[in-house]
Amino acid sequence: MDKVKFGIIGVGNMGFTHLGFFQSGQVKNGVCTAIADTSAQKLTAAKNNIPGDYAVYSSGEELIDRADIDAVIIAVPHYLHPPLAIRAFRRGLHVICEKPAGVYTKQVKEMNAVAKQSKGLFTMMYNQRTNPLYKKMHDLVKNGEIGQIRRVNWIITNWFRTQYYYDSGSWRATWKGEGGGVLLNQCPHQLDLLQWICGMMPAKVRAFCHFGKWHNIETEDDVTAYLEFPNGATGSFVTTTADAPGTNRFEICGSRGRLVCEKDELLIERLDTDLQDYLMHAKSAFGEPSHTTEIVSQSGDNPQHVGILNNFANAVLGLEPLYVDGQEGLKCVELMDAMLLSSWEDRSVTLPIDDDYYYERLQEHIAASKEKGTADLLIDNTMSFGGTK
Repeated sequence: MDKVKFGIIGVGNMGFTHLGFFQSGQVKNGVCTAIADTSAQKLTAAKNNIPGDYAVYSSGEELIDRADIDAVIIAVPHYLHPPLAIRAFRRGLHVICEKPAGVYTKQVKEMNAVAKQSKGLFTMMYNQRTNPLYKKMHDLVKNGEIGQIRRVNWIITNWFRTQYYYDSGSWRATWKGEGGGVLLNQCPHQLDLLQWICGMMPAKVRAFCHFGKWHNIETEDDVTAYLEFPNGATGSFVTTTADAPGTNRFEICGSRGRLVCEKDELLIERLDTDLQDYLMHAKSAFGEPSHTTEIVSQSGDNPQHVGILNNFANAVLGLEPLYVDGQEGLKCVELMDAMLLSSWEDRSVTLPIDDDYYYERLQEHIAASKEKGTADLLIDNTMSFGGTK
């Protein structure tokens, strides 16, 4: 094939954006040949605003079964990600899945099992892994530049959302429609980056999720979580959709230094000696190891979603390796589920979690979930995935 033929399932906010990338020629080796949505209004808006030579279908299932495509982009509410991906894999298609991979670990593991047996390639839309800041952090940690990780802190509170935002979709911030709030909608990228950059998943989580604290919603809009890692390191993760101005500060402290990522800048402080060795053998009560401070330069573009789309098309054509293995999406879902379960039960949760037990607890919340009765609106979401978000 000369170009990979893509079908976009869901042309709401994110799917609409992806369609624009294709129609403006930003995906060099890919072309959109089909779109699907259960909303006739959204299909009409797509055709009117981003015209092109692509077929239109009234459901993702119909597109998968009938469209002339090689790959699908799944950009629908979270619960539908795994079933649509499974259907596509069984049709021999390649799959790009928007974040998160799913709502609960049980369904994501089922998806991954089918993906593993499929001939199709699978990636998550983890566009923040293309950010030079985070790529550099990953490389510095992996190469031992700050030694063994001792503490990790991420305050990510620049997600301010109004009640209008939550009212723009009948599924938003409901247990039945979305399966979670700020963790599942805004923070999958950060939770993915946290484990990817650190090179390890937390072993234990104690979280305090506040449900509808600041907005009239069912799910969490304010979270503070304490993390414990297998190597003894500890950490914290703080997020909300109700702070303004917000903060985005990611800090990793190691035995040989510290990384601080904030305001599009990466700082590294290198210790002249091992911290624990100095701590145990110094002959003074208040001194600390000397260190140097450096602003780390980054090179390269920050292609975000377009970078993932181009990599995927090229990987399908055998031109370059796949950048993100889609099966890694499970890790983020596991972290989100652990935080919610910890809050529901007011206790620490050990990872990996019990898939069946979490599913049972989630069903209790779904059963109590209420229909909002509001019409879904197409909103401009370009500000939701800025350079460091």
